[in-house]
Amino acid sequence: MSKTDPGNYFEDFRLGQVLRHATPRTVTVGDVALYNALYGPRFALTSSDEFARACGLPGSLADPLLAFHMVFGKTVPDISLNAVANLGYAEGLFLKAIYPGDTLTATSEVIGLKENSNRKTGVVYVRTTGVNQTGEPVLRYVRWVMVRKRDEAAEIAEQATPTLAGAVAASDLVLPQGLDFSRYDFALAGAPHAFEDYAVGEKIDHVDGMAIEEAEHQMATRLYQNTAKVHFNQHERAKDPSGRRLVYGGVVISTAKALSFNGLQNAGQILAINGGRHVNPYFAGGTVFAWSEVLDKADLGPGVGALRLRLVAAKDRPCTDFPDKDDAGAYPPELILDFDYWAAVPKKKG
Repeated sequence: MSKTDPGNYFEDFRLGQVLRHATPRTVTVGDVALYNALYGPRFALTSSDEFARACGLPGSLADPLLAFHMVFGKTVPDISLNAVANLGYAEGLFLKAIYPGDTLTATSEVIGLKENSNRKTGVVYVRTTGVNQTGEPVLRYVRWVMVRKRDEAAEIAEQATPTLAGAVAASDLVLPQGLDFSRYDFALAGAPHAFEDYAVGEKIDHVDGMAIEEAEHQMATRLYQNTAKVHFNQHERAKDPSGRRLVYGGVVISTAKALSFNGLQNAGQILAINGGRHVNPYFAGGTVFAWSEVLDKADLGPGVGALRLRLVAAKDRPCTDFPDKDDAGAYPPELILDFDYWAAVPKKKG
């Protein structure tokens, strides 16, 4: 019997299958520093212990996306080692704040299987839950991924496509325990724009651009212990028409989120991921630009609201005119991400 693991192919999955993923991961201050070095986010709650303490927290939070990527990385050897591409996300909810010192583990349940018509690949839908060292769920999300078949002739006994919510309900959003914006310092955070200053339908060009280099995206993906072949194995990727390694989609998400600081300085804390799609492949070397649209607003109580935001990223294409899909829903080739999320935002004082 071989002691090595080639990963699961599409025909290896079964509806209802539960996968317990290996390698618990303790989040350290080093992880946080490297995350900041790779993407350059400037949101105050995840940058300063003192700022976070003034907002009722024990210290600066680990960026929710850092926790998401670490949990995602746990799942790759079992779910997407043999992936063609990760396709999308839905029903993502951050249930408990993550701080350095917390240890994350993950399990996934297969909730959908759909073989593609070419019979070479299929789409696997999984619901993943990340828990901390005390067994408390810290985040939960659905993703779907296109996975190769080992044997094109293999029959798939049971298939189903799950029905997923279009968005997380505002009533289900969970604020970090203790969060209190009554002493929020807008000047230190970088801008005066509060919850009341944003309008549904408003669009924001985030102006700045950031290139992602080969070394950076591979270092980032290794940080999350994501072993997917499409990101690292150039020998295999040379057989692809592109001939290049794909950048892990989470790198694009975190880069675009960091760019969104310019215009959304006070909306750094993601509470939920409503949906997301990597609408075109992205390869290292291109410059990422981004724009956002306010889709909805929700009052979460004294001092705090939530913005539902659509974050769109483009490669080598400034977003001054808000490039978007056409009336038929087709995306131009320069767009690489369409990401829908809820973020906590302080209200005006007084």
